[in-house]
Amino acid sequence: MLVGEIWRYPVKSMGGERLEEVNVIERGIPGDRAWAVRDEVRGGIRGAKQIADLMKFSSRYENAPHDTESSEAQIVLADDSRATTSDPNINEILSSALDHAVTLWPLMPPEDLDHYRRGAPDSDDPETHWRGVFNRLEGEPLPDMSVFPVELMEFESPLGTYFDAFPLLLMTTQSLTTMSDRVPDSQFDVRRFRPNFLISDLDSDDAFPELGWEGKRAQLGSAVLRFTVTCPRCVMVTRGFEDLPKDPKIMRTLVKENGGHMGVYASVEEPGTIHRGDSFELID
Repeated sequence: MLVGEIWRYPVKSMGGERLEEVNVIERGIPGDRAWAVRDEVRGGIRGAKQIADLMKFSSRYENAPHDTESSEAQIVLADDSRATTSDPNINEILSSALDHAVTLWPLMPPEDLDHYRRGAPDSDDPETHWRGVFNRLEGEPLPDMSVFPVELMEFESPLGTYFDAFPLLLMTTQSLTTMSDRVPDSQFDVRRFRPNFLISDLDSDDAFPELGWEGKRAQLGSAVLRFTVTCPRCVMVTRGFEDLPKDPKIMRTLVKENGGHMGVYASVEEPGTIHRGDSFELID
């Protein structure tokens, strides 16, 4: 298996940039999800689960970002206009483009609990709220949240980060191919699923190879990753953006064929350098 693609997303929920190589550190890829928007209407850091049009924007770095701090990034809006995260008017620019009051934030210290605390839920009924987040219909099972860090029940992300749960997300080309074969009229494009590493699994006979990686380790280049839990997908994978249409069938099929999962989360056990085309080897 090979590292087919490497992705970094400077601003949470916006499109990202493809890289040829990356030095992974304990917190993942430097500059990944180093910025996020705060909802000034309902409160809390928010992504495209709640503010769908964030996925119509993209972000990139002009220069190599800092390992642990939030470096300046460029944002491209849906109309192809551009701004930077350091623009003094960036909050007004984003709020106007989204038609929703937001502010843009760099990473804050993990001790700033109020900054990371979840905003108002979409429903007073917890089950209704989580069904909306994960785009699950009545009768479809909700993800097992007990496998995730307990702090995520109170905070939008692990404190000091803007990750959904863990520093890295990996997927295989085989999983995308499996879903495309089963639903040929839907576009199972890697951009919908936002992995950091897309693995080209040249010899796999498994429909979804990464589902068997939980608890294992793998070497990519000189780095070693440890896989934590598979990724339950949310409503974001059904959004329409760029040339991809809105498509609720994607979630219905994921739930039917794969329990709503696609990809696997990972943490960094040994930092190192990973190049596109490096071998990917499970080592236990």
